[in-house]
Amino acid sequence: MDLSDSAREAAFRREVREWLGDHLTGDFAAARGLGGPGREHEAFELRLAWDRRLAEGGWTCLGWPEEFGGRGATLAEQVVFHEEYARARAPVRVGHVGEELLGPTIIAFGTERQRRRFLPPIVGVRELWCQGYSEPGAGSDLAGVSTRARRDGPDWVLDGQKTWTSLAHVADWCFALVRTDPGGHRHRGLSYLLVPMDQPGVEVRPIVQLTGTSEFNEVFFDGARTRAEHVVGEVGGGWRVAMGTLGFERGVGTIDQQVVFRRELERITELARATGALEDPLLRDKITRARIGLEVMRLHALRTLSSAAEGTAGPEASIAKLHWATFHRGLGELAVEVAGAGGLIAEGPPYELDERQRLFLFTRADTIYGGSNEIQRTIIAERVLGLPGEARP
Repeated sequence: MDLSDSAREAAFRREVREWLGDHLTGDFAAARGLGGPGREHEAFELRLAWDRRLAEGGWTCLGWPEEFGGRGATLAEQVVFHEEYARARAPVRVGHVGEELLGPTIIAFGTERQRRRFLPPIVGVRELWCQGYSEPGAGSDLAGVSTRARRDGPDWVLDGQKTWTSLAHVADWCFALVRTDPGGHRHRGLSYLLVPMDQPGVEVRPIVQLTGTSEFNEVFFDGARTRAEHVVGEVGGGWRVAMGTLGFERGVGTIDQQVVFRRELERITELARATGALEDPLLRDKITRARIGLEVMRLHALRTLSSAAEGTAGPEASIAKLHWATFHRGLGELAVEVAGAGGLIAEGPPYELDERQRLFLFTRADTIYGGSNEIQRTIIAERVLGLPGEARP
């Protein structure tokens, strides 16, 4: 893989850099570096306005085909955009669930009518989405979901509960994996429904985390409704669609994720330099290893994405999840280690966590959500290494 810019990519890089330099100014300049894990509450409305400015400039949904409102950007161009976005310290996006998960899923599995209805508002950041997968009794075991939907004339009626639903409190729509065949077992009889959030029968309860923030939520469906035509894929065929969404989640979106990681590491390095902690050979070694780990993550993502573009990617994406989750948890530990003993103390009223404390606490969950490390190791062992499978009931 040649990682140097071609003439086309170099021109694209200049275009991205110039546009960001021209537009990340005024009120938007105040949003630089804001958002990210444990920090989604930061300047949310300003970041939403920034996302819409990106849409006006044609910088959302870059990799989508042009006929669906995207730019048809190549993988290399998408990587260039994310690199320049990180270099400009532009704010973390708020529309990523729709752009990176739901949109590609509808393009791949949806009907033409669904594409016309749902894709344009994602491109324009006029509708925000959340993901209704996990439940209190079905976290990593996604096939065990029990939220159910039954037909009632032209509608589906939903009852049940989802949990750990990121940004549900600001979302307009939810894509949910639900059981539509009560006689179905495990992944059979599941359907992938698109559900409006602003209606009677939908209750969102924020979950207060260790960080004191609440980007995760519980979502309760009690007679909530959605149109029958809002099933993506076949009724009862939701498992295949849901797995497709997870594949997109571990696609180009991982490059966007690394924007945040790189920014966090840069701030940790700046702190170590300012406090003299960088002179400690052990800490210097850990910071160096973190930089190497981030570069390994980037190169692995590029290799995996290149394989996906050629149609050869498989469960190797689990390696990426295992790597970034473990890396990010270690980055949180490094942040408080660099801060030293004083980093364990809140500065004063109202005793809010600082950036490094929030990073440490939030990343405790990285190796659990989105598929725990244990689940990823099992997938790698069985489907990549070909080892004997676990005994299952």
